[in-house]
Amino acid sequence: MMIRSAIARTYSRRSILGYSRYASTSTGTTESLRDSYDYILVERRLESPDATNGVGLITLNRPKALNALSDALFEDLVHASRALDGDDQIGCLVLTGSQKAFAAGADISEMHTRDFANVYSNDMFSQWQDFSKLSKPVISAVNGFALGGGCELAMMADIMIAGDRAQFGQPEINLGVLPGAGGTQRLTRAIGKSKAMHMCLTGERINAQEALDAGLVAKIYPADSLVDEAVKMGHAIASKGRISAMMVKEAVNAADELALQEGLRFERRLFHAAFATKDQKEGMSAFLEKRDANFTHE
Repeated sequence: MMIRSAIARTYSRRSILGYSRYASTSTGTTESLRDSYDYILVERRLESPDATNGVGLITLNRPKALNALSDALFEDLVHASRALDGDDQIGCLVLTGSQKAFAAGADISEMHTRDFANVYSNDMFSQWQDFSKLSKPVISAVNGFALGGGCELAMMADIMIAGDRAQFGQPEINLGVLPGAGGTQRLTRAIGKSKAMHMCLTGERINAQEALDAGLVAKIYPADSLVDEAVKMGHAIASKGRISAMMVKEAVNAADELALQEGLRFERRLFHAAFATKDQKEGMSAFLEKRDANFTHE
């Protein structure tokens, strides 16, 4: 693996919602963030202008529709997440919504008039999977409702954490359909067949504690501090060697696709490959010298 070459940047200090931020404009082949988006808010949480452990924070922003996942919102989300994934200063992404709703589902007002020919020929929801193909770690921070497509989107992240009032569900059965963006697949892998079947067949929700007990979420935090905790976790992840973090993500995700012996072999090969990086030399030297490692992502 190779880390993308450094991209020339110019910085301007600005304040967003009371926080000090550094905005960048990039030159090069990497797709850049737009100045603004219609349905999401984007922040680059950098600790200094030249920091490389930054966190890209994306907030879904359709409050009147409880962050219903329209085509336009997902276009914004995919564009911004790709730009952050290619940003050398960002080591982790965080996706969140409002305290009332992470996302209440796909936009039914867009869907209800479509027919089979339309949804099949356009392979509806296939573009959603682009969010799950990012190379850097992604944390979903769920407050409020994560229902239908909202739950499916949250499960596309690598780590899911929840506010103490979060609710999860796959209620598509109540609309005469079934989950179409991972609800029968990722949910089953996360919590097992019986619980997933129950949620998808009854449409019943589970709360944050039930989601934690089932293994759907990693941690629960008070709703008011959830985003701050997610960003803190993101900085911790971004401070590690980026190549090894990307390898961890690749290896863990491969576990869903590979038989055990194939997965173990794949893990070993990635482990061996890590010895070709400068970060491996730095990490092990720092351990032996009892100091903090200074990873350069090379």
